[in-house]
Amino acid sequence: MKRVISVSLGSSKRNHAVEAELLGERCLIERIGTDGNLQRAIELVKQLDGKVDAFGMGGIDLYVQAGGRRYMLREAKQIARAARITPIVDGTGLKDTLERKTITFLEDTYGLQLRGRNVLMMCAADRFGMAETFELRGAKLTLGDLIFTVGLPIPLHSLRALGLVARVLAPVLTQLPLAYLYPTGAAQETTVSRGQQFFAANEIIAGDFHFIRRFMPQSLKGKIIVTNTITTEDVTLLRERGVKLLVTTTPEFNGRSFGTNVMEALLVALSGSPHTALSARDYEELLNKLNFKPRIKELA
Repeated sequence: MKRVISVSLGSSKRNHAVEAELLGERCLIERIGTDGNLQRAIELVKQLDGKVDAFGMGGIDLYVQAGGRRYMLREAKQIARAARITPIVDGTGLKDTLERKTITFLEDTYGLQLRGRNVLMMCAADRFGMAETFELRGAKLTLGDLIFTVGLPIPLHSLRALGLVARVLAPVLTQLPLAYLYPTGAAQETTVSRGQQFFAANEIIAGDFHFIRRFMPQSLKGKIIVTNTITTEDVTLLRERGVKLLVTTTPEFNGRSFGTNVMEALLVALSGSPHTALSARDYEELLNKLNFKPRIKELA
């Protein structure tokens, strides 16, 4: 049996485990939250190193991307270094492949016209492949990177603008504790009123669900949410807020869509590769074999 563990800085209330058969292999997929405790996450990785087939690094990216550059997060590097034997991935490989395919699928197969639609990307540096595909498809982007990470009410409207801002701010921001930039632990269970006008002005809200849940208004009537890491409770919440359509970039397992870090770790485990990550072509081939498709659920 292949065993994949996501060690996450997120809330332990969202812990989950599921067994599935994929490509003829029995797989145990598990997510363990550490409630924002960085040292606990590092210790868990050390304890399980060599005992599982692949790690996912949850609740944090190893790096973010903008303007053709990558910026590594200091705390993520500490977690990654704790794995000496078992491959560890953060989901970036799938964000650059599966999430691009999701946006393409949404328009070409599901039939949702994207050209001219207003799209709020909660944090494009975290979901660069998704943001770039929206832009290439002619969507009108509002990038919330400054709004929802550092609290500056300044929307950006192109990936070029994001790249210019990132050159100045990213080298500094990536050295800060993650909790200053992204909801971890208990913060994932609470809501803060920020950027409400940007939710109202955009029909499609896209990006990391913890960002969306943290800042979303009471009413999301008629909105389309494109995200992942969704539980059955999250689906109920979004339906109550009036969401029209929910799209998750990762497939559903027992009512839950795991994060991209979990799915990437699963692909690495199934490949048998000893390396930390696979090439984009390898991911594409495995995704085609698994026939992974986004979940599209009409809620209203």
